[in-house]
Amino acid sequence: MPSFRIGHGYDIHRLVAGRPLVLGGVTFATDYGLEGHSDADCVTHAICDALLGAAGLPDIGHFFPNTDPAYRNIDSQALLQRVCAEIAKLGYDIVNIDATVIAEKPKIAPQIPAMKAALAKSTGLIADEIGLKATTNEGVGDLGRGLAIAAHAVCLLKR
Repeated sequence: MPSFRIGHGYDIHRLVAGRPLVLGGVTFATDYGLEGHSDADCVTHAICDALLGAAGLPDIGHFFPNTDPAYRNIDSQALLQRVCAEIAKLGYDIVNIDATVIAEKPKIAPQIPAMKAALAKSTGLIADEIGLKATTNEGVGDLGRGLAIAAHAVCLLKR
């Protein structure tokens, strides 16, 4: 009988001028991006934390500290691939991932198929095993004022 484990992840980054905007492994055509040590892909970071949490492992900052220059501007898909390798070492397979992006700008929906394809490639899943939605924060707080982008993610693992 397989052992199932669920995990939840969350990440948020402020928007700044002059950086690429990367979400779910896809670069958006904007003149602003997310502030962070890596590429600051909050969708992928939330997924990493969900996977790590489900496996009972420490969070993304433990494995890829923002004080380590090796991770400066790194593609978060490389981090996701390493997280998948860590959970595989423990005998877990990913059943599915579901994530929600919270952003006032830009429009996320047109890029969802490309984001799902990038995430599927990094995790070894098929696109249908990844749920990805976008919503706004209805003008509330820094997210609602378009000053940041956040993401929640959940996953199911089986051993």
